[in-house]
Amino acid sequence: MKMSGSEEVIASSDTLTKPLFREITAEDYDPEITEMESLCMNCEKQGMTRIFLTKIPFFREVIVSSFACDYCGNKNAELQPGGTIQDRGVAYKLNVKKTKDLNRQVVKTEHAVVKIPKLDFEISAGKSCITTIEGVINNAIEGLEQQQEQRKMEHPDVALRIEEFVKKLQELKLVQEPFQFILDDPSGNSFLENPHAPNKDPELVVAHYARTRQQDLELGIPEETESAPSNQVIGQDDGEGFNSQNEVLNFQTNCPRCGSPCDTHMKVVNIPHFKEVVIMATNCDKCGHRDNEVKSAGGIEELGQRMELIINTQEDLSRDVLKSELATLSIPELDFEMEMGTLGGKFTTIEGLLMDVKNQLKDLNPFLQGDSTEAQVNEKLKNFCQNVEDILSCKRQGTRFVLDDPSGNSFIQSLCAPDPDPQLNITRYTRTWEQNEALGLNDMKTENYEEH
Repeated sequence: MKMSGSEEVIASSDTLTKPLFREITAEDYDPEITEMESLCMNCEKQGMTRIFLTKIPFFREVIVSSFACDYCGNKNAELQPGGTIQDRGVAYKLNVKKTKDLNRQVVKTEHAVVKIPKLDFEISAGKSCITTIEGVINNAIEGLEQQQEQRKMEHPDVALRIEEFVKKLQELKLVQEPFQFILDDPSGNSFLENPHAPNKDPELVVAHYARTRQQDLELGIPEETESAPSNQVIGQDDGEGFNSQNEVLNFQTNCPRCGSPCDTHMKVVNIPHFKEVVIMATNCDKCGHRDNEVKSAGGIEELGQRMELIINTQEDLSRDVLKSELATLSIPELDFEMEMGTLGGKFTTIEGLLMDVKNQLKDLNPFLQGDSTEAQVNEKLKNFCQNVEDILSCKRQGTRFVLDDPSGNSFIQSLCAPDPDPQLNITRYTRTWEQNEALGLNDMKTENYEEH
């Protein structure tokens, strides 16, 4: 929208107070859309590209762009992640058994690969989109059918094979036989809907994995440079009067919710009867977002750790809890399990973590809201949130709170330390091959690595 004089100055001043990535609301009657002329790749004349920065709830910030050419009618729309690349890649594997599964929402970034092993079919990384599983199949069919008339004249045998394969893709939409749908994204920014949330989907497997060096290069992540050798332990004095345990470090970053510049504070904290951790807290003055993230100051432990706490009183809800980004959370009495990587690393209390889980499911999940959501799913979600409320108000006692961390870097406060706590059961275990694979340990070479 163009304006002149004082109107432009007022608009520019108002823009500075708004987040860079804003959620679309009914009150936002004048969203900031950037328009620019760009070359049409079809007729090579000037068309118009429109760019809008927004945020998808329960996902992350995105850049929506659309192109339209008034000369030839060519149109195109794309979606790209506006946030950072995640620490780990993600792979979704779904067993499609009924036509209802085709309606699951899919968020596919430009780095994601879609595979259908039954047809030995793969959609390579490319265009980003928000669609459904059926939409992914339809887009594949549309792409294969392009220039078919020309192929029939120039390469009739190739055109015939493509027609036969398109028929197989069409048959997939009938779901006469189950097939596997795989969405693999090394950037970790893709998403496949779980309509059974907050319960675990028996047909959906979500795996977070460590990227290979080649995948990092393909994502544009620069190779780490070798720093100067140092024998200093985190939290020790560096010899010049600076001690990281006694100092709070500040550095500028972008708000994970709206993308506006803000400050992040970092401090090393020594947790009694556990270890040193790094706590990072972010506070955004633009949108009011507050967040904290915890990183282990040490490496991955030799053994994994499973902690089971029985919640009976308000004192149990006030226990400190450190949840690493690799830990899974489950509440067996509610048939609830939270996958690895959900909510990130947290240093809070049992009550705070349960509140985060409830708010994430109830308030920030667009796939479980709106007119298209089934009444049965909505009712299930309401029942789960009510059960969490009963736990928080101590109306429901004897609930098990299970924190399972294969990296061994999570912690639940013991009220009897250093003596055993009768309500807290801690089990250390040897990791499985799959858990080591998720942590990137199977391919890690620690002996004679200089020879290769």
